[in-house]
Amino acid sequence: MFDRQKKGDRAVLVLPHSRGEGDAGRRAEEFAELVKSAGAEILGSIAARVEDPNPRYYIGTGKADEVAEAARALEADVVLVDHILSPVQERNLEKLLNIRVVDRAGLILDIFAQRARSHEGKLEVELAQLKHLATRLVRGWTHLDTQRGGAIGNRGPGETQLETDRRLLAERVKMLTKRLEKVQTQRGQQRRARLRNTVPRVALVGYTNAGKSTLFNVLTEGEVFAADLLFATLDPTVRKLEGLSCGPAVLADTVGFIRELPHDLVAAFRGTLAEARDADLLLHISDAADEERVRLSHVVDRVLDEIDAGELPQLRVMNKIDLAGVGPRIDRDSEGRPQTVWLSAATGEGLDLLRQALGELLGGERVQSELHLPLSAGRLHARLKAAGAIAGEMVDEDGWRLAIDAPRSVIAPLSGGSAAEAALLQDLLGTVEETL
Repeated sequence: MFDRQKKGDRAVLVLPHSRGEGDAGRRAEEFAELVKSAGAEILGSIAARVEDPNPRYYIGTGKADEVAEAARALEADVVLVDHILSPVQERNLEKLLNIRVVDRAGLILDIFAQRARSHEGKLEVELAQLKHLATRLVRGWTHLDTQRGGAIGNRGPGETQLETDRRLLAERVKMLTKRLEKVQTQRGQQRRARLRNTVPRVALVGYTNAGKSTLFNVLTEGEVFAADLLFATLDPTVRKLEGLSCGPAVLADTVGFIRELPHDLVAAFRGTLAEARDADLLLHISDAADEERVRLSHVVDRVLDEIDAGELPQLRVMNKIDLAGVGPRIDRDSEGRPQTVWLSAATGEGLDLLRQALGELLGGERVQSELHLPLSAGRLHARLKAAGAIAGEMVDEDGWRLAIDAPRSVIAPLSGGSAAEAALLQDLLGTVEETL
């Protein structure tokens, strides 16, 4: 067989596409950016039209032979396929080409492995890699399976080693899962502490390379790594955002999304994606100069739906207006609420409009009022206190007089107690709505 441990950095790309696929050119460019982000040198690329996937190679047999010839002629170390292959297809291609074959999921996992910096991020990447490897483990030991002819009485080295590796892999996955649960519990406690402080939470989301980290840095004067690379930022970063009319907020930068993001990776990166799921408002960043921005926004929305964040309020941000040739502005809906802000994080144009829009949206979602609770409403008082919604209180013979200061999204779910407690909260929320 071939040396599976050699790090391949000279790559031939295979670009499957179907008839009528309108974004095949854009998809090819994006895959090339992924390859460059992984640190590989592109020697050449081969387009392959696939209408009915070949169960053996995914691409047709003739095209597979063409890839094999090109890989030999160019002395490639690895063939990268812009599609998620089954373990059997990947194994068959490796046998035919006699070099490593990595599909789209494996390439993205490799980039994540290079970019993860925090302890949590490294654990999440390793867990996703092991889950990806679990379905492909058999191909690493096929040379032992075929050492001797026949089956009965000959189930020796190959099968034994395979079973051992599967057991070790399962134990490692179990151990990593426990470690991640512990780390994510700690991160959850940090998020609850921010919630108790009743500071609104805003998360940046968007297609990778839309300029999220650059915008995060200029808003918070942070130092998050920002570069013209796909997945430049993996680990969640949280900073305080000042200068809003509603008071300070917490801003979180998250990993960029991309089409066909491996499901194991989405499942593993709960820590990063939880910052989006637990936010009061999402800033959905798009590249205003990108002609495909509408379609890419749909990709982001689909991932948000996967992590149960699709129903959260969003403020659209069209970044890079300096490249699009348009000016800064705020687009509003029929009720006058900010819907889209056009700006440039690189030049600073429109940043004041973004702060204005955030102040309007977060201020409108915040409940700041007084609430009188009778002594019989002790359970509601405890829930309000646990949620961090009480800014101040006084106690007398009639009960508690509370100063409430918290996001509406925190207070509304607390009305699940008795009918009397629910009525008290509904009166509070209704009173606030009348004063807005």
